[in-house]
Amino acid sequence: MYYPFSWLKTLSRLALYFLAVSLFGLYVDKLPEALALGAFLLLVMQYWSFYRLNRWLWHSKKMTPPKTRGIWEHIYEGIYYLQRRNRNKRKELGALVKRFREGAEALPDAAVVVDANACIVWCNRLARIELGLCWPDDAGRRIDNLIRHPQFIQFFHDGEYSYPIEVISPTNIDKVLEYRIMPYGDKHLLLVARDVTRVSQLEEMRKDFVANVSHELRTPLTVLNGYLEMFGNEGDHYPPAFMQKAFTEMTAQTRRMQSLIEQLLILSRIEASAERVYEKIVDVPMVLSAIKSEAATLNQAKQHEIEFDVDKDLKVFGIETELRSAFSNLIFNAIHYTPKKGKIRVTWKLVNKMAEFAVEDNGDGIAEKHLSRLTERFYRVDKARSRKTGGSGLGLAIVKHVLTHHNSKLEIESEVGKGSRFSFHFSSELTVVNSHAGKSE
Repeated sequence: MYYPFSWLKTLSRLALYFLAVSLFGLYVDKLPEALALGAFLLLVMQYWSFYRLNRWLWHSKKMTPPKTRGIWEHIYEGIYYLQRRNRNKRKELGALVKRFREGAEALPDAAVVVDANACIVWCNRLARIELGLCWPDDAGRRIDNLIRHPQFIQFFHDGEYSYPIEVISPTNIDKVLEYRIMPYGDKHLLLVARDVTRVSQLEEMRKDFVANVSHELRTPLTVLNGYLEMFGNEGDHYPPAFMQKAFTEMTAQTRRMQSLIEQLLILSRIEASAERVYEKIVDVPMVLSAIKSEAATLNQAKQHEIEFDVDKDLKVFGIETELRSAFSNLIFNAIHYTPKKGKIRVTWKLVNKMAEFAVEDNGDGIAEKHLSRLTERFYRVDKARSRKTGGSGLGLAIVKHVLTHHNSKLEIESEVGKGSRFSFHFSSELTVVNSHAGKSE
């Protein structure tokens, strides 16, 4: 508790002290020596109090001051009062900074604070995902050394921030980011990056959609129209075997069109998705368990040996419906295109602090000239074989768009006659491992 300091009381105590010393000196008939000794003792007590104060401030772990009396009690209490007031202010400032950071983390855009020397002061989680920054490892590093695109560097150093620029993402070449820079405070800059990939690709998507769909639907519609024109002639009679073949072919072409439309709808939904991948945790082992049951049903005709090696403790931030499409497309493709009684291995594990999904098979393999184009819409290595298996040519395009949305990339390794391996990784920012999960490889 704080008490007001009384100089009168302090001076009275000092006067009483020297009065007692003087009386003692007169009594022993050595007044000068007694006064000198009294002053020396008073000085020793003051230096002892200085020592205790220094030890309390710099070496003691106790917050409460040592017990003492007189003027030093008032000094100790004053320092203790200031410490408590400063501690409360620090708590208030800490709470304010925490609320600010929580608000910045909730922003739908990547945000980076840069000082007058272009060094990173702070960044939010989306900046670590979209720009590939590492926090706190990149604190104090120059932003133009981490985002090295020439257009961005020129924009940053020109100092003209009236208009934003669009630049390829440093972590994903399939993404386009819009950069804005706002000066504020004492020569600080706020860099905001927004994913505008969907906006910039809308026109291209529309053109591709019309061209691809018209091309893919032409063949089944031609088959259906041909049979319908034949059946439209009155009086014509066809053998039962021919009729059976016609209905079988029309049914197959109708299913192909239905599958094509469903795949296009899935692809369109993924491309138009505005969901943020870092808001929800996906229980990948549970998703793969459901896909495993579906794969067993699909595998009845092929009789493959399918092995699932799944880390039960490994999950990721993402969008469950999209990831399910990516996982199932790769697994079902392996079942469809691997010759009968082949071997397929599905793995989900932690590798170098990143979640890795992979599908390996011992099928026919794919020639190197096709690998770079496999994720294009409607691209097929063997068109006749794809028609036979019912493939639409959209499966890997769906996988590509899902992975782009999750800042990942499909990696394909294949050798003709030996098999293929399709895999992708999720960054450590999106990887979630339970405390009792296995160590990374």
